[in-house]
Amino acid sequence: MSETTSSAILPAPGPVDIAPEFKAPCVDDTSRNLFRVLAAASFCHLLNDMVQSLLPSIYPILKSSFHLDFTHLGFLTLTYQVVASLLQPLIGRFTDGRPVAYSLPIGMTFTLFGLILVAFAPTFGWLLFASSLIGVGSAIFHPESSRIARMASGGKHGFAQSFFQVGGNAGSAIGPLLAAFIVLPQGQKGMAWFAIPAIVGIAVLLRVGRWYKARQAETHTSAKTAVMHHSLSKLQVTGAIAILLALVFSKYFYLASLSSYYTFYLISRFQVSVRLSQILLFLFLGAVAAGTLIGGSVGDRYGRKLVIWISILGVLPFTLILPFANLFWTGVLSVIIGFVIASAFSAILVYAQELLPGRVGTVSGLFFGFAFGMGGIGAAVLGKLADATSIAFVYHVCSYLPAIGLLTGLLPNLDPPRKRR
Repeated sequence: MSETTSSAILPAPGPVDIAPEFKAPCVDDTSRNLFRVLAAASFCHLLNDMVQSLLPSIYPILKSSFHLDFTHLGFLTLTYQVVASLLQPLIGRFTDGRPVAYSLPIGMTFTLFGLILVAFAPTFGWLLFASSLIGVGSAIFHPESSRIARMASGGKHGFAQSFFQVGGNAGSAIGPLLAAFIVLPQGQKGMAWFAIPAIVGIAVLLRVGRWYKARQAETHTSAKTAVMHHSLSKLQVTGAIAILLALVFSKYFYLASLSSYYTFYLISRFQVSVRLSQILLFLFLGAVAAGTLIGGSVGDRYGRKLVIWISILGVLPFTLILPFANLFWTGVLSVIIGFVIASAFSAILVYAQELLPGRVGTVSGLFFGFAFGMGGIGAAVLGKLADATSIAFVYHVCSYLPAIGLLTGLLPNLDPPRKRR
């Protein structure tokens, strides 16, 4: 990273008192300081999504304790994800105009309250309310933390978004594993143990908030003066955004079938134990985390459109085979699918940010929110379909969704692929 780029993104702070690890260093270690901030945002994304992923991870426990069916479970996911979906674009648009430095720890506090309520909820109605609190926490956290990642990118926007995203994906992967070994033996109340990582996240985000506050004025000015780096008309930009949202729909509607119902599919079709099903879910989500990290860097070097092509349409052969595979190949195919399909989101998000420069919060809120919404609607619709038919039928239907990736051919080329150095 050049000194010029780093200094433009991270100017020396004024008299604001900042935690030592986030103080602006001398010029020759500015890159290191940026990476520390990016790592802190990614780490907190890990903690945030880890505790949020515990909810679907303990669905087998809740299903038994509260005598729920798949439709109830789908509505739990729908409540959490639709609340997050509706609020994120609004929060992103608001903070584009009026940045709130300490919004991140506030978001994590909502998640903490929701998590504790899940642990002690006496009825299904209280579970729904707890899900909505977790959704509010997610809606506050994601747009602003994505902005922090871009601020600390040093110009490598794809890598920064992937590194930030991989924290969340790693947390989502760890959640089911921890649920298997901590929550499962103790039951619903075992969820209360995860208040500890939520509190740690709040403490770290308070320091990130100080770093953000020291640079808030310049960031706000940069957003106002941002200019387009392409010659597309408003109609072309709107069309491109619509295509990107369709691609996000295909990705997250399909992922809903795996993240919400994969354990039930494995138990129903192969008669595996709950613990083994959660371990296999962990392997799938771990592959999602790895694919996310690779996708951003590849997009920075070779172009984001290429990554979108490969990630969405390229996964189609594997999704078509999955419903016919035995247990071993189901595990292998789910890992391949998770790795390939996950590489798209960072590329899609940065592509959209380049379409609408200066509106990072709005774009991040729209795409994170739409992703959450599609995941929630997908979980509810697929849960209803599973009750009406079978969980295996759900995977046959969803296997065709990646064909929507053909729409990638209609996206304009914003930047030529970067040459290998």
